[in-house]
Amino acid sequence: MKVAIYYNNNDVRIEERPKPEIGDGEFLLKMMASGICGSDVMEWYRLKTAPRVLGHEVTGEIVETGEGVPYKVGDRVFVSHHVPCNECEQCRAGHHTACETLHRTNFDPGGFAEFIRIPEINVRNGVYRLPENVSYEDGTFIEPLACVVRGQRLAGIGKGQTVLVLGSGISGLLHIQLAKLKGAKRIIAMDVNQSRLDMARRFGADEVMGAEEEIDVKADVVIVCTGAEAAAMQALKCVGRGGTVLFFAVPEPGFELTVPINEFWRNEVTVRTSYGAAPDDLKEALELIEEGRINVHDMVTHVLPLDKAAEGFNLVAQANESLKVILKPNK
Repeated sequence: MKVAIYYNNNDVRIEERPKPEIGDGEFLLKMMASGICGSDVMEWYRLKTAPRVLGHEVTGEIVETGEGVPYKVGDRVFVSHHVPCNECEQCRAGHHTACETLHRTNFDPGGFAEFIRIPEINVRNGVYRLPENVSYEDGTFIEPLACVVRGQRLAGIGKGQTVLVLGSGISGLLHIQLAKLKGAKRIIAMDVNQSRLDMARRFGADEVMGAEEEIDVKADVVIVCTGAEAAAMQALKCVGRGGTVLFFAVPEPGFELTVPINEFWRNEVTVRTSYGAAPDDLKEALELIEEGRINVHDMVTHVLPLDKAAEGFNLVAQANESLKVILKPNK
């Protein structure tokens, strides 16, 4: 089978590997669509494990099942790559994405492959049947939307709030849509890219601003959706009294952020993080897509065959005219 192997953002190679063999409790998934995530092109995050087959926003068709699998050949599914144990102290406390099992689990070999072995724990804790009205392409948004669902729940976004979103890529646009759905009264989007600001307005932002503009706002919630250091520092200046700064994305390791702790203490400002998605988040994201309450379909800008994975990675890394780039099996 063909796989796309990541060496770095400018070196993604199509290579041949044997089709994985499955065991009891496992199934073999034929990849039908696999989205390239912004995290896939964060070299500080990815190079330490390269070369490897990346890809975690995957939908497909089950083509082979092992003993004891509660799914059948032909089922259309989305599969979560990171799954919690649901038993440890972190899981019991609701911090499923801090679970050590979740941090270790993954596909074999990865989502950018024609066929993927789904391990038993992923079969048990991370499979979601796709409704008939959800395409394979739209299903690739389940995981990124679930991360947004989790982040907004932790940040306490609700009715009547002013929300500032720093970074208007896929995650920023999903945050804009979900905040609007939750009743935020004013949503402001910021980015360095004018085309993304245009998209932010299209997907629900009330106001848009270039990153070079002076921000005169004190938001109830500031959501950082970019790893730019300037955005991390800007976020602390734009949060209002009693507000929350949510670091949905973070700068690379080594960056130290100075928090005005005395000011935040006096004004009860919360700084918090959000990582990944848990099973309940994924279920909610699937429901939002199925019901058409979040528009993911119009975010797809490029659909490429697996053979053109290098082109897809380049599009995402350049972050110019692309939003969501999806790889599909070769025709």
